Amino acid sequence: MEIFLQILILIVGFVLLIKGAGWLILGASSIASHFRVSKQLIGLTIVAIGTGTPELAVSISALATGNGDMLLGNIVGSNIINILLLIGLAAIIKPIRIKKTTISKELPLLLLISTALIVLFLDTNLAGAPNNDFSRTDAIVCILFFAIFIYYIIQTTRKNRKASKEVEKPQHRLAKSFFILLIGLVSVVAGSQLVVNSASFIASAIGVSDRIISLTVIALGTSLPELVTTVTAARRGEHDLLVGNIVGSNIFNICIVLGLPVAIFGTITPQNFEIIDIIMLIGSAAILWIVTTTSKKITRLEGALMLVIFTIYYSYLIYGAFV
Repeated sequence: MEIFLQILILIVGFVLLIKGAGWLILGASSIASHFRVSKQLIGLTIVAIGTGTPELAVSISALATGNGDMLLGNIVGSNIINILLLIGLAAIIKPIRIKKTTISKELPLLLLISTALIVLFLDTNLAGAPNNDFSRTDAIVCILFFAIFIYYIIQTTRKNRKASKEVEKPQHRLAKSFFILLIGLVSVVAGSQLVVNSASFIASAIGVSDRIISLTVIALGTSLPELVTTVTAARRGEHDLLVGNIVGSNIFNICIVLGLPVAIFGTITPQNFEIIDIIMLIGSAAILWIVTTTSKKITRLEGALMLVIFTIYYSYLIYGAFV
């Protein structure tokens, strides 16, 4: 009986996610037009932070209960999924055009922050011995990176406003646009929580490790807002919003979703992570940057390649969980 109830909750969660993503895109696009701000910047900030809220909620809950493996797995898994699965799917739906500033500034910044996370995590102690933990000091460094990112967003917004001459007509009045955005955010966050909770219950009943649960069920569940938002944006041709959402979400995940809970609760020392997880975190960011520098767009073939890499990695995880 409990399983049937969880399946019903799962369905309700998916309905909220799908409807909420449509409202989120609609509200964000209209707000961008009102304030003469590019949709990419809206994606990098409002949409990215909004869809990153489920990851933050899960991370705080995990660390409050002393589960460092689930915290790190949530971040690593979500960032890999956001790039390889979400952008891969979006590119197959419709090739994605990438702005020059994204290639030269935002994607290198994401790669830098991803690399910095690994350096902080795999540093050594004063005696030169491995010190594979993530301390409160490391967390503050990540939060400072996010402050730099926000400063970049503010400066870019000012430049865009000065340079902007043609403004797309808003679809709704400003107050209604914010209301639609708020309803969309609430729907995707509530829907993702229902999906994560029900999926986690089912996964735990199978008896797999926290690392596998966090890298798969939790990471995929908390990435559902980004997934539905990305697919919706791809179908509507909102490429700037799509790319901004993914890049902004991944930066937010590392700097705030990981940094803030550790800054509050203190050092974590994950026990069960493997080097392949670390390689995939940096590798996915590097792949995204490399494919965009060649032609300033992500083709269907490149999207399919991302999905193949994603499938190989997650097949390895699932195979390892039951062997």
